[in-house]
Amino acid sequence: MAMKLNLVGRESGQPGQHVELEEILVKAKRCTKVVKGGKRFSFTALVAVGNRKGLVGYGKGKAGEVPIAIEKAVKFGQRHLIKVPIKDTTIPHWTEAKYGATTVLLRPACRGTGIIAGSAMRAVLELAGIKDILGKVLGSTNPTNVLKATLYALQKLHTKTEWEKLRGGSVI
Repeated sequence: MAMKLNLVGRESGQPGQHVELEEILVKAKRCTKVVKGGKRFSFTALVAVGNRKGLVGYGKGKAGEVPIAIEKAVKFGQRHLIKVPIKDTTIPHWTEAKYGATTVLLRPACRGTGIIAGSAMRAVLELAGIKDILGKVLGSTNPTNVLKATLYALQKLHTKTEWEKLRGGSVI
C-alpha cells in the first residue's frame, strides 16, 4: 500500500523540500485478551516508510482495528526518518549491527545483483533506494528486531568524503 505525503522542514532533510513517502506493511499481528464478557481483540502493525531516495524509517502502531494501527505506525515512521548514503545502486561499504538477539550483516553488491535479503530487511532496503545489496540475518529473525538492527546498520554508513573529514586526511 503506497501513500504519498508531502513533508516540509526538518523531516525532509532540507528546508523547503517536499518529500513523497511510501510505506510497506512488514507485519500485522492480532492480540486477544479474554475478559468476563468474552474476548477483546487488538492489532499491532509494523511498517517501513521511505522515499526510495535515501530517507527511510519504521513505525509500530497498536489499535483496535488494523487500518488505524497502520496509520499510527506510518505517522511514527514519518517522524523518525534517517538519511542513508547510497553509492551508485548499493551502499558505500559493508556494515554490521546488533539489536537484541538479532545481528544484521550488509554488504555492497555489483550492479544487477538485486536485493538479497529477508522480507523485513528487504522492505527497509527497498524504501531506502538501495537496489543491489547482500543482507544476512544471524540469530533471532523477529521482524521488529530485524528492522531496528537494519536501521542501526544503515546509520553506521559513511561516504568517502565523510571519512576524510572525520580522519583529517585522504582515504584510499
